[in-house]
Amino acid sequence: MHRITQLWNKPSRLVIGLMSGTSADGIDAALTRISGCSTETRAELLGFLFTPFPPEVREKVLHVAGGGEANAAEFCRLKTLLGRLYGEACLALCRQEGIAPEQVDLVGSHGQTVWHIPQQSDYLGRTLTGTLQIGEDALIAQAVGCPVVGDFRVRDMAAGGQGAPLVPYTEWLLYREEGRAVALQNIGGIGNVTILPAGCALEEVTAFDTGPGNMVMDALVRRLTGGERTYDEGGRLAAAGRVSRPLLAWMLADPYLEKAPPKTTGRELYGEGYVRRLLAEAERLGVDLRDALATATRFTAEAVAVGLERFAPARPERLVVGGGGSWNETLLAHLRDCLPGCQVVTNEDLGRNSDAKEAMAFAVLANEAVFGVCNNAPAATGASRPVVMGKLSL
Repeated sequence: MHRITQLWNKPSRLVIGLMSGTSADGIDAALTRISGCSTETRAELLGFLFTPFPPEVREKVLHVAGGGEANAAEFCRLKTLLGRLYGEACLALCRQEGIAPEQVDLVGSHGQTVWHIPQQSDYLGRTLTGTLQIGEDALIAQAVGCPVVGDFRVRDMAAGGQGAPLVPYTEWLLYREEGRAVALQNIGGIGNVTILPAGCALEEVTAFDTGPGNMVMDALVRRLTGGERTYDEGGRLAAAGRVSRPLLAWMLADPYLEKAPPKTTGRELYGEGYVRRLLAEAERLGVDLRDALATATRFTAEAVAVGLERFAPARPERLVVGGGGSWNETLLAHLRDCLPGCQVVTNEDLGRNSDAKEAMAFAVLANEAVFGVCNNAPAATGASRPVVMGKLSL
């Protein structure tokens, strides 16, 4: 019997979802039991493991993703190395959860984004969009011994979408409520929000990147601590600073905030170039580095509020915060201040796992792909029609 047919015939499947985001801090791996597909999908998180990238790997990813000099050989080596690290993360998760790799039915891997071009740009006499996620899926398949679905974004972009955000489809499956509007705010390197009006159909889902999440804050933390810290644990460093209203006004004048969805962004907009401009403006205004961090933290929350105020089809009654930023108490306090009348909670408050949420989403997206179910949300990405995202390595 064909391996995919075997998957179809099983009452449930053990699926590992892999995610490494724009922060490039490491690999999230979520072991998920999934039954059914489409609106019959039921997903249960069985285990989660975060594997940090070695410092030299993170440095290389950030260099390449930041537009640093790299040739084809560099991309080849990095793609291969990341594929090996993803495979090793799967095996480590299996050991942690006490299961044999042979018990895993499927892996869904987002890969590491190193460049994203959501808007049409000129190239060799043509206009095009594009995206590049690396991390060789064949190496994951070889390590675990099961099919792997990866490289999800490109199919949505082929259909005219921006290839992001990808998780709104899974959020619609798993989080929508009949009685109230819910928004889900992920704060990874980039912030992205999904708005689910009460009892909504998929075509009523709105989602977009709100702007920087942890990316700018992390860069300022590295400067503030001389590289000893890579993020603001608990938001304590930001809490020790003061928000500069003039610097915040400069940040809020960002044209990206004015742009209507569908929209997506990344390190190409909020990477090192943005941080250098921010620091130059802070110096001009006499704002020290700690206060610049406090201001950037406030800006992440303000960007969420601006996005919801301008572009949400229904005012959410609850905002569920996930991703690494959900552990930043200073950021959560800013979100509550910026969103009066909206209940701001974390996934943990709901008995879910913030850290595992996006990795789990790619387990669900992979499951949908092997069943041939369209798994993008055109209303969120701008695609011309629903498509099946993901390439299969058997």
